[in-house]
Amino acid sequence: MRRLLITWMSVLSLLLAGAVLTAPAAAAHPYCGQVWGSTARGVPGMSAGQLTDVRAGRHACFDRLVLDVNAPLTGWSVRYVSQVTSDGSGFVVPVNGGARLEVVARVGVVPTDSFFTGSGALVDTRGYSTFRHVAWAGSFEGVTTVGLGVRARLPFRAFVLAGPGSGSRLVVDVGHQWCATGHTDC
Repeated sequence: MRRLLITWMSVLSLLLAGAVLTAPAAAAHPYCGQVWGSTARGVPGMSAGQLTDVRAGRHACFDRLVLDVNAPLTGWSVRYVSQVTSDGSGFVVPVNGGARLEVVARVGVVPTDSFFTGSGALVDTRGYSTFRHVAWAGSFEGVTTVGLGVRARLPFRAFVLAGPGSGSRLVVDVGHQWCATGHTDC
């Protein structure tokens, strides 16, 4: 009886192994071919230079935020947070949208630059598919933060591009949706 049970278990395990090995993989349908996620991204450390501009653009599949720095950016982070807080004080910065990205460039700003001293929106996001608000969160001890309000917690990517000149750009792309239209498996 024991031998028969062992034989049947062996046959059953071989059949199951064959089914697993030959089963087709689940088809993924990412939006615009994007395989981005929503987990934090960044590079630890500090950077030289200063933030010189914050700008945004609209693309067919994503909205793009760009932070311009006048030197190579070697320390930065981008992550979803429940609240964006002001550098130094820790006060909550109002950021409109269904979800908030905290965009940190580990560089300072020129303290007299009026572009970065006011509150409110840094970029006019009217007409954007994903962006709802770009808010100044401050700069303190060489760390500068921008709050990015988006429609919902959507996939994003973040990376640094060299240039122009000796400067660099922190780029944050946020997809308009997770899955291709008509699909739920992405």
